[in-house]
Amino acid sequence: MQVSVRELKAHLSRYLVQAQKGQQLDITSHRKVVAHIIGVPATEGTGVERLIASGSAQWVGGKPAGAASRLSLIGRSVSEMVLDARG
Repeated sequence: MQVSVRELKAHLSRYLVQAQKGQQLDITSHRKVVAHIIGVPATEGTGVERLIASGSAQWVGGKPAGAASRLSLIGRSVSEMVLDARG
């Protein structure tokens, strides 16, 4: 698709969406092609998004169930043991 520089500047967002969908844009100035715009395809996401998409993990919204759990202290704290070890 050929698009003039003026038209591209006036509707940049619209043309960038088209490019991302795979449409190659030929940018013209005085009826001569001066540039090509080729979109970068959307990535599949990273980390948790890929796990969810592959079915390895699932998320139903909200906080993880374990977030409400509290650990109880039995004996001395780690900081106390470090201070004792430093002597």
